[in-house]
Amino acid sequence: MLADRFGRTIEYVRLSVTDRCDLRCSYCIPKGFKGFEEPENWLTFDEIERVIGAFARLGTRRVRLTGGEPLLRRNLPELAGRLSALPGLTDLSLTTNATQLARHAQALKDAGVSRLNISLDSLRRDCMADITGRDSLPAIMDGLMAAKDAGFAPIKLNMVAMRGVNDGDIEAMVGFCIEHGFVLRLIEAMPMGDTGRNAHYLDLQTVLPALRERFGLVPQSAELGGGPARYWSTPDGGFTLGVITPISQHFCATCNRVRLSVDGTLYMCLGQEERYELRPLLRAGCSDAELEAAIRAAIELKPEKHEFREKPDKIVRFMSMTGG
Repeated sequence: MLADRFGRTIEYVRLSVTDRCDLRCSYCIPKGFKGFEEPENWLTFDEIERVIGAFARLGTRRVRLTGGEPLLRRNLPELAGRLSALPGLTDLSLTTNATQLARHAQALKDAGVSRLNISLDSLRRDCMADITGRDSLPAIMDGLMAAKDAGFAPIKLNMVAMRGVNDGDIEAMVGFCIEHGFVLRLIEAMPMGDTGRNAHYLDLQTVLPALRERFGLVPQSAELGGGPARYWSTPDGGFTLGVITPISQHFCATCNRVRLSVDGTLYMCLGQEERYELRPLLRAGCSDAELEAAIRAAIELKPEKHEFREKPDKIVRFMSMTGG
């Protein structure tokens, strides 16, 4: 198993297959942004399979396909099928904004994607238009229901909770998830780039008590996907709420993941600059042993913690550049 200098086991890779997106969410990509990676620098499917295969041989069990918006990468179900067949990989999931999901849900399920996280910050059409930069809610809802019909379970809805923007929509989102059997995950906005720093940060510790009382939520110990969320559920198990609090209650001590960007750069932490470029090795014809040695060297760079509170202006790259 891969382990870093602080004794944390690294068994989860978040794999960005594109830095492009068809939305311009206010906390992610600024309107008019043009600085996307050139396609010739994207890792090919063969290169991605080599890297993830090396991670799997080193003990990685979980891979999440992300972006940008991963469904903008052509033939993504083909890549999903190749990755799901890798020996040792036991969990392949996908994070998506769902605008393209209606066309791809069944193909992704057939390819071996087992779980979906879908970004949905409000059930109000005007609010979603303000957040995402266009009238996105109808397409998202079509994709969400197509995923449900395809048999994905669990489906988690990721809601970035923002003060004065959508914090009044949380209870409606809980009701929607209870109705459809979805898991709701509330996420604190992170100060990545100017967009993240201007995202109306909401401390979720101020929201949790009222939700726990209103819905009778009790702590849940069951593991749901290997990520950083802490979960609560109703006593009957009919609804589960996850909370991701990178700012108010960080989880750095148990961080088990690294991020691979579309250009083959391994990022060790969202809130730090440590990185390791794998693309030059791959295109120079490195052996599998050399690739595995490079991954081990990269893991040694993983920092102990982020500094979002101490140095909120430190990270100038946008979330889409790192991988969601």
